[in-house]
Amino acid sequence: MRLFSALFLAFTMLAAEKSAVYPKVGPKPVGPYTPGVMANGVLYVSGQGARDANNQMAATFEGQTRQCLENVKAIVEGGGLTLADIIYSQVYLSDMTNYPVMDKVWKEYFPGAGPVRAVLGVKRMPTETPVEINAVATKKTLDRTYIPGLYAATPAAAMDLLKKAVPDLGNLVFVNVYVTPDLSLAEMNKAYAPLFAAGDAPARASLVVNELPNGAKIAITGVAVKDRKDRRVVRPRNMAPSQTASPCVWAGDTLYCSAKSGFIPGPNSGIYAPTVELQVRQTMRNLLDGLEEAGLNFSHCVQSNVYVDDLAEFGKMNGIYGSFFPQIPPTRTTVQPLAPVVRKEQANGTWPMVEQVSVVAVRPTP
Repeated sequence: MRLFSALFLAFTMLAAEKSAVYPKVGPKPVGPYTPGVMANGVLYVSGQGARDANNQMAATFEGQTRQCLENVKAIVEGGGLTLADIIYSQVYLSDMTNYPVMDKVWKEYFPGAGPVRAVLGVKRMPTETPVEINAVATKKTLDRTYIPGLYAATPAAAMDLLKKAVPDLGNLVFVNVYVTPDLSLAEMNKAYAPLFAAGDAPARASLVVNELPNGAKIAITGVAVKDRKDRRVVRPRNMAPSQTASPCVWAGDTLYCSAKSGFIPGPNSGIYAPTVELQVRQTMRNLLDGLEEAGLNFSHCVQSNVYVDDLAEFGKMNGIYGSFFPQIPPTRTTVQPLAPVVRKEQANGTWPMVEQVSVVAVRPTP
């Protein structure tokens, strides 16, 4: 009986490290995600759109941005924090010409320096919101730093900015790389890959987006540890060492996993599934490989980003995605970066990628 009590207490302590945060007033989730998740003193906030608790949206973009930030604020305050505790945020716009208005409203909510931020232009977002904002907030002094959006016209210029922002690139644990359609990810990788040794690259999400601020063609943001001893690469045996991305990388108690798609690993790797449901299922299998190699599972996930080819399939994607998170699903940001691709089977039997998912997981501290 004493052993059972001790085990129950230990389990309770571990479970308590991750908790759901709901705002007192705010829009209802439109998918299998939690508005906010608190884990080891860090609050992760799902991407918030411009609709209010009554599913209404202001007539002007200024009002829509203000409502979006009010939704973020409600979740942050639900977690016992304030807007001043936000340390990182990503802003998604469906029309980059609205950037000045968004920035004006942003400065009302974040006077002074404000949190580290990245701004991206995408094709479409859930509920047809023209703006979506997520956030990370904490009162803790973390063992890592967030890198603001670094915007450039060429891959070489972007890498120079990255090296200035993080003098020791070996401290990087996760990198977001965004390019516009007139710059291919292959071109970007020619400049990016030489920065890292095979098997020691940071985890990464690589995305072609509709547009970037001020006509930039490439943007980089990410996370770096302050001390290299807090960083450790995790690589399942079915994934070969790479100079462009490691499957997952530890930053202290937090595991950052690269965005995965529905590819089948191995010598004949590729996406052999024609539907979004089948591709999401394989994607989650690929993510689980990295989580399990690190001693974790989907219950430890606190944050995810879902990139879909066509939001018309939002419900189909949610049906499969949600089945992997029966309890306290992670926070989530979902966007459609570009217009849908033409879905046609290739000669080798593969299909175009129609979704990607990245996750962040936290190891409970008893």
